[in-house]
Order: sequence, then structure tokens, then C-alpha cells
Amino acid sequence: MTEHSHKMAAPAHKPAPGGLSIHPALPMASSPTDQTSVAFVSEDNIHQSSNSTYRTASSSLCSDQEALLEKLLDRSPPSLPRPEDRFNGAYIIFFSLGIGGLLPWNFFVTAKDYWIFKLRNCSSPAPGETPEDSDILNYFESYLSIASTVPSVLCLVANFLLVNRVPVHVRVLASLSVMLAIFVVMTVLVKVDTSSWTRSFFAVTIACMAILSGTSTVFNSSVFGMTGSFPMRNSQALISGGAMGGTISAVASLVDLALSNDVTDSTLAFFLTADVFLGLCIGLYLLLPRLEYARYYMRPVWPAHVYSGEEQPGQDSPTAPLAAPRPSSSPTPPLRPILKKTAGLGFCIIYLLFITSIIFPAVSTNIESLDKDSGSPWTTKFFVPLTAFLLFNFSDLCGRQITAWIQVPGPRSKVLPGLVLLRTGLVPLFVFCNYQPRVHLQTVVFPSDIYPMLFSSLLGLSNGYLSTLALIYGPKIVSRELAEATGVVMSFYMYLGLVLGSACSALLVHLI
Repeated sequence: MTEHSHKMAAPAHKPAPGGLSIHPALPMASSPTDQTSVAFVSEDNIHQSSNSTYRTASSSLCSDQEALLEKLLDRSPPSLPRPEDRFNGAYIIFFSLGIGGLLPWNFFVTAKDYWIFKLRNCSSPAPGETPEDSDILNYFESYLSIASTVPSVLCLVANFLLVNRVPVHVRVLASLSVMLAIFVVMTVLVKVDTSSWTRSFFAVTIACMAILSGTSTVFNSSVFGMTGSFPMRNSQALISGGAMGGTISAVASLVDLALSNDVTDSTLAFFLTADVFLGLCIGLYLLLPRLEYARYYMRPVWPAHVYSGEEQPGQDSPTAPLAAPRPSSSPTPPLRPILKKTAGLGFCIIYLLFITSIIFPAVSTNIESLDKDSGSPWTTKFFVPLTAFLLFNFSDLCGRQITAWIQVPGPRSKVLPGLVLLRTGLVPLFVFCNYQPRVHLQTVVFPSDIYPMLFSSLLGLSNGYLSTLALIYGPKIVSRELAEATGVVMSFYMYLGLVLGSACSALLVHLI
């Protein structure tokens, strides 16, 4: 592990207590101008990781330091200074890609009234006959869930296998194009009368959902894997963008409840917004390589460390090739070393999302206002959208955004899994709010509407902060050539936690 041999003359900046103070992409002092710009920062405790520059808070955090500073393949000599992210261009692009990656799916799921209208109101069964499509309507959400989860699993596995076979830009642009094509089709169908072919419309919808989920998984995991080679702030931007997509969807649903009189008009607005955002994402991704900052971190990686024990020249060495050939014998990234290094963070991600998906949305959306009988729109029409959806998504967004400035505890700290396990206590807090209907547990311990609001905020804030920390740490504790594959694996941890939590939420609901 290397340290800068020279030290600045100014006194050392006192780091934040209790954790790592992270300075992504800190420029190296390669010129008098550069030296002037960073002269007030002491480099006694600054080290280069494969993807970022980090300052250790104290010697007691050696385990965190070692975890983040392994495989120093990205050392930059004075002849190749690290460029700055001018005007936060790359940060804004990754944030927008995060929004675009999840906004279409959120709008697809949010348009519940639209699907009910299409599958019920557009069918006209003969008098006295049971509608043939009643089963479709009753179990539509279950069908939709299956259509979204199964393709996601398959596409995650496929994306991992394709990491070294298909360039990341091909996977990203192809998945974005397919997502845009699917949403254009669904947008056109909004104003099409499907009453004479309801079952066919249902089949088209399920097929579109399956394709959308699969391509969205490929897109999100590919971009997240790519950010593994960037400083951590860019991974954080992508993850925060995903939370912003959920917040926008929740706000849109509230506006729709308050203003819209025609379900097809509001759905058309939803889907057109998603179309525009997907088109914007394609343009922004094409713009990304034009940024000097992005080109620096997107340059090819010499992969010999992955497949053999031979040492190769450093990435910035004068003798290093501009592009390393992919080894033909083993084009698939090695899974075992990734799983070994990320096991602790993987547990944190799985358990975090396990607890979150047990509560949200199965339990939290069934908590009713204690003043529901008053007939007030606040306690009937808007209570669940505000408390369960908007508060959770906004708090989740805030938690993720906080990680842009604070990154504690570190990846090897025992405090991180401790905080993750502590969130288990949120489950009984929600259960003993005014969840309805109650069959086995009749007691309501928290008889006030303020409690579900407080608990939803705490659930979202802790989920956003802790999950983002674990996710952005993952690609940083492996060598740079494994960063993209590790990003895909971290996405799999996240998905596994969601699936396990969703399955157990049904059991918890029956116990209540």
C-alpha cells in the first residue's frame, strides 16, 4: 500500500471523527497550479484506491483503510493528473440515469387505476354471465409481480456472464432502446379501445412488463457496474437518482388523485414523461464519453490480475497498452473472489432490503388513519399516498443523498452490520400501528397518525443511507478490473433481499 512520499507545508486538516472523510477524484499536485489548489490539505493520510482518493480519519480505522485501498491499479503519475468533474457534469448525468432507470418501472406499477379500467371497464360481458376476465383482474398484481421478478433474475445472471463479452456501452444503449420501444407501445395503447380484446391486451401488458423489467435490470446493473471504476460520488449519484424516480412517481400519483378526472389522460401523461426521460437518458449517456473526467475513468483496464497471477504494468504506466485484449480462455469474471470480498457488505444489503420489503408496501400501505370515519380527504384519500409512499420515498432519497457528504461507518466496521440488524425493530413498530384488518393481533400500541409518518420517515432514511453505503463500498474493495462485475453482484444482493422480504411480507400480514 503506497502513500504519497511528499507532504504539504500547511497544517493537516482535521478529519471528521469516527469514520472516513472521502474526497473523490482529488487532483494530484502535478503542477504549480495544482499545488496551489490543494495546498491547504495535508497528504499525510491520503491514499489512492483503484477508484478514488481517500483520507483516513484515524489509525483506528486501519481495517476500513485496507478494505478500500486494495489493488492499487489506478495510480496516476504527475504526467497524467486526474481531471476534475467540471460543473458536476458526470454527477448530473449519473443522477439522471438513475432516475431514468427506475422511473418507467415506477410509472408502470403506479398506474393501478389505469390497469383496472382497461381490464374491467373496457369489457362488456353479457347480462347474467360471469366475466371471463375476472381472474385476470383479481390476480393482475400477482401476474405483474411474477413478470417482473423472473426476468430480472435471468437478466442479472446474463449480465454478469456478459460483462467481459459485450462492452458496457452496447448493453446500456441496447437496454435503453428496448425500454423506450416498450414504453412507446404502451403509450400508444393508452388511447386505444381494447374492450374487444381484453385478454390479448393483458397478454401484451405482461409481455411488456417482463421485457421492461429484464432490460431495466441490465441497464441499472451495467451502469452501476460502470460507476465502480469512478469515484464513489458517482455511484451515489446513480443510486440517489433511482430514489428520485420513486419520489417523482409518488408526487405524480398525488397530483393525479387531486386533479385528474380521466384515468387515461393521467396515464398518458405518466407514460409520455417516461418516454421523454428514456430519450434523455440515451442522449446523456452518449454525452458522457465526451467529458474528459469520464474518459479518464472509462479507459480500458488490463485484466491479467483477474485471470492469472502475472503482474502487468500499471494502467498509467508509459509501457501499458491503451487497450488490453480479453483473454479467450476465461471471458467470465471470477465469482468466488468477488463473493469472498463482498460477503459482509452483501449480508448488509440483503438484510437491509429484506426488512424494508417486509414492511413496504405490504404493511405500511394498510395502515389507516385513526380518524378515517371523519370523512376528511386527508384521512381517507390522501393518507396512504402521503404517509406510505411520498414520505418513504422522500426520506429514502434524503438518506441516499447524505452519503454524498458523509460515509460512516466504513466497509469493514462492525457498526455497519450492527445498524443494519438494529432496523429489525422497525417491524413491530409498524405492526402495532393502526394496521387494518387485524385478526390475530388486536392491540394498537401507537394510537396516533403521527406514528406511521415518523416510522415511514425512519424506514426510508435508514434504508437510503445504509444501503447506499454498502452498495458504493462494494466495487471499491476489489481491483479495478473487477469493479464492473462486482457492481452486478451487488445488484444481485439487492434483488435477493427484495425477493426474500416480499415473500415473508405475506406471512407477516397473515400473522397480523
